[in-house]
Amino acid sequence: MRTFFPSESCKETQLNALNPQSWLQVERGKLSKLSLHPSSSSSSSSIESFIKVPEPQILPFFKPVDYVEVLAQIHEELESCPPQERSNLCLLQFQVFRGLGEVKLMRRSLRAAWQKASTVHEKLIFGAWLKYEKQGEDLIADLLGTCVKCAQEFGPIDVASQLPLNLNVNSHECVSMNGNQVSRNVSFRIGDEKIVCDRQKISSLSAPFNAMLNGCFTESLCEDIDLSENNISPSGMRAVKEFSMTGSLSEVPPDLLLEILFFANKFCCERLKDACDRKLTSLVCTREDAVELMEYALEENTPILAASCLQIFLRDLPDCLNDDRVVEMFINANRQQRSIMVGPASFSLYCLLSEVAMNLDPRSRQTACFLEKLIEFAETDRQRLLGLHQLGCVRLMRKEYDEAEHLFEAALNAGHIYSVAGLARVGYIKGHKLWAYEKLSSVISTVTPLGWMHQERSLYCEGDKRKEELEKATELDPTLTYPYMYRAASSMRKQNATDALKEINRVLGFKLALECLELRFCFFLALENYQSALCDVQAILTLSPDYRMFEGRVAASQLRTLVHEHVDNWTTADCWMQLYERWSSVDDIGSLSVIYQMLESDAAKGILYFRQSLLLLRLNCPEAAMRSLQLAREHASSEHERLVYEGWILYDTGHCEEGLQKAEESIKIKRSFEAFFLKAYALADSSQDPSCSSTVVSLLEDALKCPSDRLRKGQALNNLGSVYVDCGKLDLAANCYINALNIRHTRAHQGLARVHFLRNDKSAAYDEMTKLIEKARNNASAYEKRSEYCDRDFTKADLEMVTQLDPLRVYPYRYRAAVLMDSHKEKEAIAELSRAISFKADVHLLHLRAAFHEHVGDVLGALRDCRAALSVDPNHQEMLELHSRVYSHEP
Repeated sequence: MRTFFPSESCKETQLNALNPQSWLQVERGKLSKLSLHPSSSSSSSSIESFIKVPEPQILPFFKPVDYVEVLAQIHEELESCPPQERSNLCLLQFQVFRGLGEVKLMRRSLRAAWQKASTVHEKLIFGAWLKYEKQGEDLIADLLGTCVKCAQEFGPIDVASQLPLNLNVNSHECVSMNGNQVSRNVSFRIGDEKIVCDRQKISSLSAPFNAMLNGCFTESLCEDIDLSENNISPSGMRAVKEFSMTGSLSEVPPDLLLEILFFANKFCCERLKDACDRKLTSLVCTREDAVELMEYALEENTPILAASCLQIFLRDLPDCLNDDRVVEMFINANRQQRSIMVGPASFSLYCLLSEVAMNLDPRSRQTACFLEKLIEFAETDRQRLLGLHQLGCVRLMRKEYDEAEHLFEAALNAGHIYSVAGLARVGYIKGHKLWAYEKLSSVISTVTPLGWMHQERSLYCEGDKRKEELEKATELDPTLTYPYMYRAASSMRKQNATDALKEINRVLGFKLALECLELRFCFFLALENYQSALCDVQAILTLSPDYRMFEGRVAASQLRTLVHEHVDNWTTADCWMQLYERWSSVDDIGSLSVIYQMLESDAAKGILYFRQSLLLLRLNCPEAAMRSLQLAREHASSEHERLVYEGWILYDTGHCEEGLQKAEESIKIKRSFEAFFLKAYALADSSQDPSCSSTVVSLLEDALKCPSDRLRKGQALNNLGSVYVDCGKLDLAANCYINALNIRHTRAHQGLARVHFLRNDKSAAYDEMTKLIEKARNNASAYEKRSEYCDRDFTKADLEMVTQLDPLRVYPYRYRAAVLMDSHKEKEAIAELSRAISFKADVHLLHLRAAFHEHVGDVLGALRDCRAALSVDPNHQEMLELHSRVYSHEP
């Protein structure tokens, strides 16, 4: 979800505890100091106001207690279900990954739903959903405009070609009446005009016409029939005549099509109606067209026109949900109209609309209405519990507590255990704190406990008991940010700034969460460390330019302006010195801040935005990185520079060959460091031919001959060293790494350590990695790498440190599990993997646990992990082989 869902459970006194305006109104340069001395009468309130930690949100996500079991079930069902059910299963898979926060896996599941769509309506919905998820990536579509894949994903669908002619549309046999001789022609009089038609051709249009002209009615004996009262014009009737002769409406002007459609509906002319339906789709070009024509489509039951209008609405998300006419059409459609508009895909449609509406405003009436529709159209228990929980979250945010309680309880009864958090929160708001505590306790005692359960229960107890609950929450799920923030804020309230910063830095070391950066900003502000506060607010603005702080009441940009008045101004030279210092110490957040400051100067912005994107990728912020790359392209100072940034955009989005082509185009214009570097990078990644190493070496050498700064040359030397290592040229590799270290490219220590290790000098390798650990601000990866160069006891210590610094790195869990398995401690080995799997959906962890289950004879456990792993990575070859082997032994 893109939207921040503010907590509704905070009391008003908490929400109003801080008045940032009073702080903002202080005269610039005379900011009042915030004393932390206990004797200060204002210290307590000053500190309290800056370190508010909002209660954790009840997330509107599907969060099963055992997501592995659910993913395994989905995979199993996908293998055996009818084709028309597959897209909904992929949608459920999407919801599971969304609850886990796995953005890449979410998108892949959506793409699978789009690929497996069995109806044009599903194709429209999931194609629009993919487009919506890729907001801001229109540039990529433009760059790939000639690619078939891109055209399929981003281009509109020809609805008429994908909806076949209704099989019930047949010609009607003509029946002569008792041998009476009637004229072959019949004239239809409309006003003063007569349109002469072939009686049998008109009869073939529908059963009513056949009965009228060939049956027992008076008209069957007439040669002149008055149709003046049937709302058809002479021009319209001539078009009907032409259609009866040719079966085509090719020459009919647009203004006549609706008139003919009404006529066709009135006289049940199904072939004529279908032709009108298809012809009208060409008139749907804008939202205004779609609004007007959708009304006709629903009234006249024309599904092709309705689907075409729906496509216009969905491709216009989220903007079309700001149009009340569109919203009311979606909300007020009855069962028959909904069937015309979206066929059997109602649940998928309202799932998408609910998602978009929630991102626009989770408290809005339209969000609640869409979710009510979602529940109404749920076809399975899993679909229903998702709708119930999401609507419960919306009702909670709208402070409609009775309705929220009812919905959370229904979702809980349907099997969604996470909804107990919403139920407890509502109970707490109503004053039933003990009941909320006991409700959580009953769940914890009956299922395998998860981190969020203890986090939620901590809200309903005090003192040491709350701390114990939050420690348990972190132990079970170290990715939850609230426990760190609470502990840090508690330390700060006790004037223990060292512990407060240590605690908040723990989480920022592996998860760049905006709320954690904001809290640390407040700590630095209270400590009058304005330079560090400025660093954090500039990092926040890099990640989210429109971010608002202090519970959404103050723009971060305003605070940045005010804090900046209390630090020394840096010259361009100062900025470059600071950037080198932070880059060499692997202080990525600090580097982001310096670059933000440099962008305010008149320096060339293209290269700065490009560096920003590199840092953001390193910090695992791909969306922000892509935004920076696009800004780099916009601010490129030349054509060849622009082509390089386009190449990186394509490469980073998985289009390696197209990125390589951009690099070559750039080199043709001008030989530059970045163009050669991009070409080398893309070639090394795209080619499976070992012989391409010499080409990559040549390209990197060409790059190093071109002008650039030491930061980038250090990276090129590091990459060149890696290629030399892969080729077995250790002396050349060592020279590259040493040269990189001479220009303070600190990460080259890792490459040099690898060279030492390959020379059978583990001690030197260990020492080299120790140097990196000492220099690097973020050093979890350095500890992990050093663990390879030491004895088992030291390896264990280093990997424990890795898990403390970055619990999302999976290698330490796998290593510890493997050691336990070697020691015949099978249960402990499986438990070690399960600990990480509970909060990290990783194919390697699942693969190893599946192998362990197979080893101990737990075929069902192994099969479950195999299936879940294949949901995470359907093309993992070793996993496919293990699954095949285990499946053959299933009882």
